[in-house]
Amino acid sequence: MNSGLYAACAGLRAKTQALDVLANNLANISTSGFKAEQPVFRSVLAQATQTVLTPINAAINNYGVLGGARLDLSSGNLEHTGSLFDMGIEGNAFFAVQTPGGVLYTRNGGFQLSAKNQLVTARGDIVLGEQGPITLPRGKLSVSPDGTLSVEGALAGKLRLVEFASGAQLNSVGSGYYSAESSSAGRAVLSYVRQGTLEAANVTPVGATVSLIALQRQAEMLKRALGSFYSEFNRIAAEDLPRI
Repeated sequence: MNSGLYAACAGLRAKTQALDVLANNLANISTSGFKAEQPVFRSVLAQATQTVLTPINAAINNYGVLGGARLDLSSGNLEHTGSLFDMGIEGNAFFAVQTPGGVLYTRNGGFQLSAKNQLVTARGDIVLGEQGPITLPRGKLSVSPDGTLSVEGALAGKLRLVEFASGAQLNSVGSGYYSAESSSAGRAVLSYVRQGTLEAANVTPVGATVSLIALQRQAEMLKRALGSFYSEFNRIAAEDLPRI
């Protein structure tokens, strides 16, 4: 009885946390460059003693918990905008951005020109070039596939594009920004900038909605199981215990 109650409680908590992850994916469907997160579950074996459990006891005491979220780094579709300051990436690279919290990385290339003629993100954070912040003179901007910037034919800098080593850990910090160990970031060699485009989020509305509904139903089932255990405990307390 206790094992079933604890398993249902642990499962409901894990499903509730996973719902938050999937709801965040749905909320960012229209966020350029957004990368979906997929909940990762793991099991925890509850064993208070050194006694070897039988297979059935091990199964009963094997509780599912949320082990974190895995970042889906697959590319979204490049959508044409026509804006000279919109830049999408074809490949696995990220733009480097200087924020108050340090250097972060993003796939959202919806840039603009600040009052100081610096290339910045929509949040006002400085977009980094290979030589640091990029200052552009007024004029028609052109961006080559390797990230080289020119204004009216004059060279104005080059975007700092980084690709991460296989297995590198990227963490979402919100607003389309990601953090990673600087040692895992290398110069991009297989990625290209496409001016006048923005990368759409790699979240499919239908797939995300179906996953969310399935997870909600699983959570409701576990909630009903908890209610059943609770009712049974009350029955035992009211009917059986007084007879002892």
